Amino acid sequence: MDTQLIAFTGVAAGMVAMPGADFTVVVRNALVSRRAGVACALGIAAGLLIHTALAVAGVAAVLAAVPALFRTLQLLGGAYVLYLGVRTLRSVLRRRTAVSDDTPAVSGSGALRQGFVTNALNPKAPITFLSLLPQFVPAGSPAMPRTLLLALIVVALALVWFPAVALLVDRLGRWLRGPRTARAIEAVTGTALTVLGLGLVLEPLTALS
Repeated sequence: MDTQLIAFTGVAAGMVAMPGADFTVVVRNALVSRRAGVACALGIAAGLLIHTALAVAGVAAVLAAVPALFRTLQLLGGAYVLYLGVRTLRSVLRRRTAVSDDTPAVSGSGALRQGFVTNALNPKAPITFLSLLPQFVPAGSPAMPRTLLLALIVVALALVWFPAVALLVDRLGRWLRGPRTARAIEAVTGTALTVLGLGLVLEPLTALS
């Protein structure tokens, strides 16, 4: 039994399931429709695939070695998450004064893009993988095949977890999409995205001061 592989799977599952911008964006899109939620989840998995590929290739080491590049990516990622949060809160405020309580439509491609960009613009992810993956490569074994296996496990976990979250939200949709409940949840997700985005933007700016 490969105990290291089992241990890594547990650690990776905790990392993937940890609430954050990815989770919040999936919930937000799943409230619109099952299709949007699942598409967003697939976009996040695609973003993780990029991160794990960068880690395997060692490109993430460049981000760690060039602080200016790392901070630039942090600002871009934070700005995008902040944009999603502010847009969500504006949508909630508009719908409070509108006659209709219909949830604005989101295309599958738009939700896919939101999920991908939200995850892909997180520069901490490849560095996290770069520092984590080598810990689970047995001494003396070829590094590349093992690292690729570990990376695929992360992506597979994301492909299970985030669509499951989207489907669960959609399953509870009759209650969650009630006008008042939907506005409350959207307000919470919008606030969460705004706070996360502000944190990501302020972190590199405060590092400069």
